Amino acid sequence: MRSRGFLPLAVTFFAGTAPLLMAAEAPKDTAAAFGALESATDVSISADGKRLVYVGPGPAASTIAVVVELSPTSVKQIARGDGKPMRINDCAWSAANRIVCRMYGIAPVQATLLPFTRLLAMDGDGGNQVLLGQRNSFEQLGVRLFDGDVIDLLNGVDGNVLMARSSLAETATGALASRADEGTGVDLVDTRTGKATPVEKPARNVQSYVSDGLGNVRLMVSSAANDEGTMRGVFTHFYRKVGSRDWQKLGSYTVDDEANSINPLAVDPLVDAAYVLKKLDGRDALYRISLDGSLQTDLVFASKEVDVAGVVAVGRGGRVIGASYSTDRPQVEYFDPEYRAVARQLAQALPKLPIIQFAGASADEQTLLIYAASDVDPGRIFVFDRAKKTLVEAINLRPDLKGRTLSPRRPITYPAADGTKIPGYLTLPPGVTDPKGLPAIVMPHGGPSARDDWGFDWLSQFYAQRGFAVLQPNYRGSTGYGDEWYQENGFKSWKTSIGDICDAGRWMVAQGMADPSKLAIVGWSYGGYAALQVNVLDPDLFKAVVAVAPVTDLALLKATSAAFTNSALVKDFIGSGAHIEEGSPAQNVAKFKAPVLMFHGDIDLNVDIAQARKMDKALRGAKKSSELIVYPKLEHSLVDGEVRADLLRKSDAFLRTTLKLPAATTP
Repeated sequence: MRSRGFLPLAVTFFAGTAPLLMAAEAPKDTAAAFGALESATDVSISADGKRLVYVGPGPAASTIAVVVELSPTSVKQIARGDGKPMRINDCAWSAANRIVCRMYGIAPVQATLLPFTRLLAMDGDGGNQVLLGQRNSFEQLGVRLFDGDVIDLLNGVDGNVLMARSSLAETATGALASRADEGTGVDLVDTRTGKATPVEKPARNVQSYVSDGLGNVRLMVSSAANDEGTMRGVFTHFYRKVGSRDWQKLGSYTVDDEANSINPLAVDPLVDAAYVLKKLDGRDALYRISLDGSLQTDLVFASKEVDVAGVVAVGRGGRVIGASYSTDRPQVEYFDPEYRAVARQLAQALPKLPIIQFAGASADEQTLLIYAASDVDPGRIFVFDRAKKTLVEAINLRPDLKGRTLSPRRPITYPAADGTKIPGYLTLPPGVTDPKGLPAIVMPHGGPSARDDWGFDWLSQFYAQRGFAVLQPNYRGSTGYGDEWYQENGFKSWKTSIGDICDAGRWMVAQGMADPSKLAIVGWSYGGYAALQVNVLDPDLFKAVVAVAPVTDLALLKATSAAFTNSALVKDFIGSGAHIEEGSPAQNVAKFKAPVLMFHGDIDLNVDIAQARKMDKALRGAKKSSELIVYPKLEHSLVDGEVRADLLRKSDAFLRTTLKLPAATTP
């Protein structure tokens, strides 16, 4: 066991977990190293602070749940989701030796692929498995997709949790309904037996509930829908006062009126108030609304530059201790003076890992789970004993990258054609400080309702390792910078968004860092759409296009949403008008000059594979260069390390061939 001292903390590396958390053998090439999935995607600590449970990748698209005993050290795999179709999403402790895991899968329902979830409880060794959702039966009226969610882990001792559960009415042949309740309610569930005690009667159109962390349901969200069950984009938030069973209106969120909407995030029982996001000068700000009946509203925190992203919570009850936001780097404004001091202490102990987050806590909050990372460190999970002042490294999230020199991700700005300064991040090949005439990639983010942030990014780091300069722009249409920056969104305002992305490439060339004959564009999801659509706006700028799971036809995107309850919202988001054809790369293939390589999973629920197939067919029909690689039984994010490695390997080979680059000197 190795350690190094940092006053006032001692940092220890927890060697006992290495056999499961480190790679079995060194990856054979760079693509395998960067394509490998994180060793842990969800980590939870027990109420007594003595053990962890985390979810990690198994072979191919499978997932595993692993329990780590902290003292004495032991590591044991307790469950596996084979990915055909079920995989494990996350796990948490309901008792000292009882775990609740959420399973996720995709299955065909009447010829339509639909997602579904199931909650499964088990002992710390994987035994005594119990499903916690409503039982299925041949008499139920419909298909239950959403099983439920744990909204309060409670004390973590007796195995009970508060669970929002989905219910379906049931009838028996020739009889009246034997189960009339329908919708979402709340039950107190014994995770050892599955026995449920009703707390909130199921109701139709209820979206979710929020507990105060003390076992009391204080908020409820209802969604307006038409007679066919299609969502209308209006969400009403209700609250109840302490000791009351009556729901009162807190506020609402309307898609078409965000300026006057609220978005509740958490309840603080100590001050009897809800934390909500609400607009202030066109940006999301954090407010506190009293739940005593007065609805007194106080501003808690706002930034003059960017939106508040959310709250920082800690402990089993999710007590709010701060607000998160991001300028050119992630930031936290701590309200709790004790945790502000702890955060400073951790920053001193981990000076090379400036992204520090509280990822969990024991019931008494004396043992904390800490996530720490940077742009050149993919992240580590530590266990912090506040009494002993020791920091134990339990999990290295990307052990396959050990020993590799990663590249700093520099925040930059560049001018758009109209003079607007566009923020972004520049990643150069390792060791390059004065880039001149490099092969370069512009890599727009997905969404479009998203943004890139400072920190480790496996895609940009891989291409930097292969000798490319990579620029990731937060083009207008990105979220996080307020309403004026977001405009109408990256589809309705595609000319502005795509223009900003083109200007990123022009700036790299103008700065001399990029060879104009070796400029490429790579994107995923909306980023894939952008990688294609730039060829409609400026077909001579980029010489090679890589698009992963791209949107290619806006009319088709609206049409394929018809089978889902959010179809009206999708149609409104995309809009109608000339931009439907002008903003669809599949409708404008005659303008394309650059060769195109696309990748897509064939059970993608975010972007139907029909989008990539339509684009490929249109390009080939117009005698353009196009190749589509399809990955069977995989979704939008391609959560399979071997598949991601294949994507990296093939995209790198495509870029080198198309841009006439020499073969890489290292595999």
